[in-house]
Amino acid sequence: MYRFLVSHRWAGYAAAALATTAVMVLLGDWQWQRYEERTARNARIAAGDNATPTPLGDVLARPGVGDDIGPPPAADQEWATVAVTGRYDATEEVLVRGRTVNGSVGFEIVTPLVLADGTAVFVNRGFLPAPPGDASARPVVPPAPTGQVDLSGRVRFSESGPRPVQRRNGRIEVRRISLDQLARELPYPLFNAYLVLTVQTPLADPALAAVPIPTDNASQSGAYAVQWWVFALMVVGWFAWSVRREAHRDGNRHGGASAATTGTERNAHGPHVR
Repeated sequence: MYRFLVSHRWAGYAAAALATTAVMVLLGDWQWQRYEERTARNARIAAGDNATPTPLGDVLARPGVGDDIGPPPAADQEWATVAVTGRYDATEEVLVRGRTVNGSVGFEIVTPLVLADGTAVFVNRGFLPAPPGDASARPVVPPAPTGQVDLSGRVRFSESGPRPVQRRNGRIEVRRISLDQLARELPYPLFNAYLVLTVQTPLADPALAAVPIPTDNASQSGAYAVQWWVFALMVVGWFAWSVRREAHRDGNRHGGASAATTGTERNAHGPHVR
């Protein structure tokens, strides 16, 4: 009944169904991995919201002697809440252009905080909208506090896709916070992560809007994973249904042929007489 499965046509159907199912399963696995990663990331962000700040040196490795930048942090250290004390160096302040906060396009102001041991960590002090009419025009930046500053912030990793560093009127301007790139512009070693400011003493200038901490829509990735797996089951179900339908048709064809042959044989022998 199922001999048709060895035909070239049905072997092709089976191969196509198998390949399609495998691709859909893999896509579902990939989306599920994204779901797990986003869920873990959101959990780290939520855990840091009310966490007691940890000293910076307990979370991030300090730059080694002679290094421009410290070693990369562990993946689970992003979004940790840390505390640090130092002095802002406004001469090496960075303006990150093309940022959007609450629907406004403007600049994030990132200033190095120099620690007592001579190392530094970049601090994202906040967001300033661009002047009206020109999203690329530089705003008036509130000066960083002078003297000793105590602050806490959330750890962020270096951004990918660096663009050329520009200096305009003595200020560094970039589109991406690429720490490897920026470290070459500084006269002191740099930690290999930056901080998004949350609390500062003395208080931060109110003109600088707090940079929001984003969260990912993990449930969307989970839903996509389930959809891909359902599609894979539908392909398997469709193939099984097609096989059963073809087997039924094949059985009817062979049954009809057998009945016709039997009738022919009876006619050839004539009527049966007692």
